[in-house]
Amino acid sequence: MEQNIFRGEKPVRMVAIGAGNRTNKYLEYARIHPDRLQLVGVVEVNANRMQRIAEEFGLDHSHCFCDYDDFFAHPFPADAVLIATPEDIHYDPCIKAIDAGYHVLLEKPIAQNLAECNDIAEHAKRKGVLVCVCHVLRYHPYFLKIKEVVDSGELGKIISINHIASVGLDRTTHGYVRGLWRKEKLTNPMLIAKCCHDVDLLLWLTKTPCRKLSSFGSLRWFRLENAPEGSSERCIDCSIETKCPYSAVDLYYNRHSWISNFDIPAGKTLDDVLMEELRHGMYGRCVFHCDNDVVDHQVLSMEMGDEVTINLSMDIFTNDDCRETHIKLTHGEIDGNEKHLRVRKFRSNEEQVFDFSDISNKPFHAGADLNLVDHFVKALSSKEYELQTSIENSVESHRICYEAERSRLTGKIIEFEI
Repeated sequence: MEQNIFRGEKPVRMVAIGAGNRTNKYLEYARIHPDRLQLVGVVEVNANRMQRIAEEFGLDHSHCFCDYDDFFAHPFPADAVLIATPEDIHYDPCIKAIDAGYHVLLEKPIAQNLAECNDIAEHAKRKGVLVCVCHVLRYHPYFLKIKEVVDSGELGKIISINHIASVGLDRTTHGYVRGLWRKEKLTNPMLIAKCCHDVDLLLWLTKTPCRKLSSFGSLRWFRLENAPEGSSERCIDCSIETKCPYSAVDLYYNRHSWISNFDIPAGKTLDDVLMEELRHGMYGRCVFHCDNDVVDHQVLSMEMGDEVTINLSMDIFTNDDCRETHIKLTHGEIDGNEKHLRVRKFRSNEEQVFDFSDISNKPFHAGADLNLVDHFVKALSSKEYELQTSIENSVESHRICYEAERSRLTGKIIEFEI
């Protein structure tokens, strides 16, 4: 099928708005398949990142911009735009890309409120362009297997789902306490920023709308009043740093974890950059002395239109950074943790285990990032392919997340008309 689709076709020409970590992941597809996807331009405020991308892909200087408004004011031939900017800079460039007639590959979350999400969907429909939201779980081999088993009908109908999104301490302290996603106004509430993937997955599995929901959670731990005695505002100056599980010194300098967003200027070493960050940057701060306000634990309970019940728990106080899912059906059950997936039948006691441990830690979300881009390129190249994560499909997961936040803040059960 792939050969028939791509044979003799010109590659899809794409402009990247934002050249950070996620963009680099998606552009791996262009590195592997230059005959299918070609990067023809970049918009990036960080000069080092822009130069790196421009040199790698041989971009003409006239196709490199510091501001996306400059790009839209000086358009050149391209088919699509990839938007992987911070979340508060999704809506405006996406609307402008759509109005300019570009198809869009849009990093999640879609925007910062439901009205903006709906506006993007309406603009795309009116202009007749495709907007693909990067809900990569639908393209992940492990979750595709769950979907395959559920849709086969061999285990009957879904009764309930328990789903745990274990964010993990390292990811949380890096991104949601010290980092770019620490404040709702800068990005989004935690459930949307981190778990709109998960809600989209659950909707995909159940194929039914939500009837009502409730949600609970808070910023329980990473607050100033919980700072240990003797702690300092910066980990590098702290007398108890060597015993602290949240140490920035240990995370970045000792273990070199979560450092992909630290750019190394010419003439500097990685250690130089890390030490500068620990002494003066936002990532060197004590987790109890930050300006974060997003929750550090949250649960969401949903009753679906066909009476299926779903519980989603977003947990950060874990060593693991994974998802665990347990689906109870009328004739069996499915449970797994992204490494192993077990399928059990009630009457026969037949059990089947699928092993994904060999791909669970592989880059690009075990290939899901590349599968997503491949699907987007195919949808632009052939009418045979319908986008799984189109803007129309993806808005619903965001609606549920925003309403969950309203439930959390008001204590009310939110009911929907279906």
